Amino acid sequence: MARDSTRPPKPAQPSFGDALRWWFRLGCISFGGPAGQISIMHQELVEKRRWISERRFLHALNYCMVLPGPEAQQLATYIGWLMHGTKGAIAAGALFVLPSLLLLIALSWIYMALGGQPMVAGILYGIKPAVTAIVLAAAWRIGTRALKSPPLWAIAAAAFLAIFAFSVPFPAIVLAAGVLGYAGGRFAPAQFVTGGAHANAQADYGPALIDDDTPPPPHARASRGRLARIAASGAGIWSAAIGVLIMAFGWQGLPTQMGWFFTKAAMLTFGGAYAVLPYVYQAAVEQHQWLSATQMIDGLALGETTPGPLIMVVAFVGFVGGWTDAARMAAGAFLAGPGIVAMAMAGACVATFFTFLPSFVFILAGAPLVEATHGDLKFTAPLTGITAAVVGVIVNLAVFFAWHVLWPEGWEGRFEWPAAAIALCAFAALTRFRVGVVPVIAASAIAGLAIRFL
Repeated sequence: MARDSTRPPKPAQPSFGDALRWWFRLGCISFGGPAGQISIMHQELVEKRRWISERRFLHALNYCMVLPGPEAQQLATYIGWLMHGTKGAIAAGALFVLPSLLLLIALSWIYMALGGQPMVAGILYGIKPAVTAIVLAAAWRIGTRALKSPPLWAIAAAAFLAIFAFSVPFPAIVLAAGVLGYAGGRFAPAQFVTGGAHANAQADYGPALIDDDTPPPPHARASRGRLARIAASGAGIWSAAIGVLIMAFGWQGLPTQMGWFFTKAAMLTFGGAYAVLPYVYQAAVEQHQWLSATQMIDGLALGETTPGPLIMVVAFVGFVGGWTDAARMAAGAFLAGPGIVAMAMAGACVATFFTFLPSFVFILAGAPLVEATHGDLKFTAPLTGITAAVVGVIVNLAVFFAWHVLWPEGWEGRFEWPAAAIALCAFAALTRFRVGVVPVIAASAIAGLAIRFL
């Protein structure tokens, strides 16, 4: 009883304005890919602000991880919806992306207008190993929270080996993990509750605004009529947007083709951005020739080092594609510069809109059904198994980062000792000294500049 008397009181309901400011801040500091972004949300929303309990947070995360699209942005959308309804979902999801879109438009303009500069190369040299450290630290943090029993550790290890050594498609890994989770929920239920066999030993952060036993608010109650309205609204918004592009540019126009292509790409983003980037590369570089292979690689580097989901690289693809197409039509005329920039910005916005629209529809349509199952093991156990598998996939992503940062020329090339030193220092700062993501990124950028120039 003495322990309970020292627990903090349940936090007050934040106003919509307070939530808006925090979601915008999240969009500005969400470095480190999905693992880092989810880690930041857990630290802020579960541990510090206590807007949502850990069980409810993980249950929402499990659902977002099985959807196509960026799971961190969808998780923000889900929690925003749970707190403030549809307007909260739209605000949280849009503000998670908006800072990244604006920054990528600015960086894309610098890239296209000014070309490669030594200062930019130095900054990127320092930031890349820092991002590697952020992903590694966040993967460990997520894994130690989600993998609370030996079967879940085994699923994570098997998922890592499957994707790393055998290139098993991510949807197949998700399906297998869901089946294992379902079987585990039936035959070893204590090992597959959310948080694993030692769920009761989770850190006690105090009562949450949306706690384990908090009933869903009225707007979170599932109904067939609501599901039909959300699906119809999503289809109507998409049809109206693509219709406007057809009327303005024709079906074969670049913005229309981008809208159609990125709609298809959005449905294939199971497993995060790296699962769909080969498809984007094939279509954007080889089929449509919106940009060159070198430009695609440079855009990926920009996407890795800016806040927001890595799939935001589609904004770079849209910007460069719009720029290239407008410049081709202008035949290099100097006075066409503002028009070229306008078309490039339109391309970035079109690519972003059609990539993220399905994510909002999936959350608004499916979240009420998920909220109705957060205490039902037959629904939660498969999702818990999937979460364990995704931990293995995130570790594979960290290995991918480390490989390309430390051995940029392959095994036969030189090992980047300065980059390794930056990564180790960044990892220690994040895990041992609890330094924030933004200071680590800033310090790493300065270190990269110093190494390049000295």
